[in-house]
Amino acid sequence: MKGKNSKRLDSIKAAHQSERTRSSTRMEDYLEIISELVELKGYATTLDISRYMNVSAPSVTKMLQRLDEGGYLEYEKYHGINLTKKGADVAEGIRQKHGILLEFFEILGIGYDTANQDTEGIEHHLNPKTIKQLRKFITFLKANPKIIENFKNL
Repeated sequence: MKGKNSKRLDSIKAAHQSERTRSSTRMEDYLEIISELVELKGYATTLDISRYMNVSAPSVTKMLQRLDEGGYLEYEKYHGINLTKKGADVAEGIRQKHGILLEFFEILGIGYDTANQDTEGIEHHLNPKTIKQLRKFITFLKANPKIIENFKNL
């Protein structure tokens, strides 16, 4: 029994390995918000990001500087915020994960609000291999609508 519990603890430890995981999740959230704002409005401001992230403007400024240093965006204080190709690629990857997860949850019959909330909680933590397999599974289910129908009738 001790070996089984130890494996679970090791798994939890690996999943929460340091501040880096939380930090990269936060960075991805910022890139996702910036991408959505630019697509919606044509630009993103510190104030907009602050409102959507529910953080203070100085916190946004600090993160924008980190993202700029990391090559994810071009940021000049009091000027526009533009994603670099690297930043746009990360944002697009998150958008794709989000869409795949929402589609999967829809098939499961989970309401949009709950599915969207759950997706926001896990989209950053899934391995690309997991997302690939989910995409394949969704494609399989859609090609076999009787399976979905049978599931919904359970």
